[in-house]
Amino acid sequence: MTEQTENPMGLDGFEFVEFASPKPGVIEPVFEMLGFIKVATHRSKDVDLYRQGGINFILNREPKSPAAYFAEEHGPSPCGLAFRVKDSHHAYARALELGAQPMDMQTGPMELRLPAIKGIGGAALYLIDRYAEGSSIYDIDFRWLDGVDRHPKGCGFHTIDHMTHNVYRGRMAFWAKYYEKLFNFRELRYFDIKGEYTGLTSKAMTAPDGKIRIPLNEEASNATGQIEEFLMAFNGEGIQHIALACDDLPACWDKLKARGLPFMTPPPDTYYEMLDERLPGHGEPVDELKRRGLLLDGSTEDGDPRLLVQIFSETLLGPVFFEFIQRKRDEGFGEGNFKALFESIERDQVRRGVLNTA
Repeated sequence: MTEQTENPMGLDGFEFVEFASPKPGVIEPVFEMLGFIKVATHRSKDVDLYRQGGINFILNREPKSPAAYFAEEHGPSPCGLAFRVKDSHHAYARALELGAQPMDMQTGPMELRLPAIKGIGGAALYLIDRYAEGSSIYDIDFRWLDGVDRHPKGCGFHTIDHMTHNVYRGRMAFWAKYYEKLFNFRELRYFDIKGEYTGLTSKAMTAPDGKIRIPLNEEASNATGQIEEFLMAFNGEGIQHIALACDDLPACWDKLKARGLPFMTPPPDTYYEMLDERLPGHGEPVDELKRRGLLLDGSTEDGDPRLLVQIFSETLLGPVFFEFIQRKRDEGFGEGNFKALFESIERDQVRRGVLNTA
């Protein structure tokens, strides 16, 4: 199979995430806690560019824009995302031919018109082919701030690993087909997580370039589980969390902690007591993981560890949160941690006499 048939849209990773805020001072502190630095401002709009490593976050406060209307409906939140493509005109025309809905993104004089189609929850999905250094959309539409590093290291995160979306019950298959049909995505993982009262199902979709991963979650019960709670709080389908990748998560965690970033409640001690049993020969310093609340997943079969280290922030923008991840040759999403966390909590309950196993 040729590259053109395998990757017909010429995908080449995530280009940016766009955030909408009705007023200043809401999203900026979150970006700063995450280690992002403001590096440029738009030439004619109330739009700023924040960066860390190779990650671009665009903050859009422009009145009466699609982002503003999105924020009215969903609050301060991620309102769009962009894929890099080899030829945006070809990709856009092909998307429309295959049934994608075009979005009219407002432009002013001397501005690039960025092609966009309607994505999950009505969020814009941009197709960007100007991303080479010196001729990118930022070089054309933005003014670089004086004395600021255009590629700040921040807390050490370098790429967007994945972006997880929560969708209405029964809609996961629809959106999976959307990515398959338009972009030739394929299903990388499928998992069904069941708790005592609720559950979720998830399809992790990956693009043919291997750089874009989009897991899709839907509620798997009739109760108000975590996915249903998100949909109500967010007022619709949308990005549940954005995962930022790094090469040394313990060091990055230390920097995030120093900036005051709040993390989700760490697992009980039993989670770490079970690590050697669950992943024999993993070789990771358990005490260092435990001190930071970091989670470990993957496989150690045949004495060849393939691991993933991860941790999550608390919700930071309404129900939206961030994930921080380090991949050591494992391409999963930490699904083993769901089962391990559940089992460790049960073991802790047995130890404390809460569960009677007699």
